[in-house]
Amino acid sequence: MNDLAKIAQALVAPGKGILAADESTSTIKRRFDAIGVPNTEENRRAYRELLFRTAGAPRYISGVILYDETIRQKAADGTPLVKLLTDQGILPGIKVDVGAKPLAGAPGEVVTEGLDGLRERLAEYRELGAAFSKWRAVITIGDGIPSSYCIDVNAHTLARFAALSQEAGIVPIVEPEVLLDGDHSIARCYEVTLATQREVFRQLAAQGVRLEGMLLKPNMVLSGAKASPRAPADEVARQTVECFRRTIPAAVPGVVFLSGGQSDDEATVNLDAINRYAARVGGVPWQLSFSYGRGLQAAPQRAWSGKPEQVAAAQRAYHHRAKVTAAARMGTYSPAMEKEAVPA
Repeated sequence: MNDLAKIAQALVAPGKGILAADESTSTIKRRFDAIGVPNTEENRRAYRELLFRTAGAPRYISGVILYDETIRQKAADGTPLVKLLTDQGILPGIKVDVGAKPLAGAPGEVVTEGLDGLRERLAEYRELGAAFSKWRAVITIGDGIPSSYCIDVNAHTLARFAALSQEAGIVPIVEPEVLLDGDHSIARCYEVTLATQREVFRQLAAQGVRLEGMLLKPNMVLSGAKASPRAPADEVARQTVECFRRTIPAAVPGVVFLSGGQSDDEATVNLDAINRYAARVGGVPWQLSFSYGRGLQAAPQRAWSGKPEQVAAAQRAYHHRAKVTAAARMGTYSPAMEKEAVPA
């Protein structure tokens, strides 16, 4: 367990966070379609390789979550992509769930699947170099939902995943995501996030998961994307930190927020506000970091657009997003940083 705790702490080292590059083939197709890039294995490999080879990124990125295809791929020069990361001191991770499916008896709600054969897959991923794993559960806010049944089932599944990961010598990142979709208020998001996280930690305790050897990847407490008006960053910060103080045990080394459909700017500003608020109220017992997918990748994807001659521009865009997000993770972000020259 000491090794797991050290890995968890390394992933939330001050000034660093995690790149979520674990999009499934179908998810990355949607991203590629938006920039006019065919969704081929070679294009997926080329895109992720440009991210992993970005000079200076390890200053801000502690780990990268990979997809099953990616953890097995090699770079254009034959180097395993995992080795590209580890040679720079970046920890490789792996998404191990197989996606959300309709929850029987609960219209409009889902449960994440993938526990069948997970012990064997985790053993293989450990051999392939994975130091940590990730499992996402999805909680939807809507008319009469989420039900306590949905929260309970997903919390139980998250805890099973976490226990199996630790058994395999892999740090689990537990991701209970209350979706941004909808027109709900920030108060409603607070209520659902509170209930979800309380049940998640109850299940983790019941299944013997060692909290010092795991990380939590939650949503921020936000107004729904269609709410009008939406709560500003200072209110997001207050509601998020106060919710977490009531739910997350001090033994957890860190929180790595998901960007969850927020724009680059919104995800950065809110992360900065959360860290500033935490400092104003005397600090919190866990590191408040990031595990962003779109929040780090939208800009480099647009810059790249599948063109080899645009690789350097995409790497500059990625480096810049990593730099400003890392500043937000420390509560030192300023909008003026967006106007700085992006380093080569």
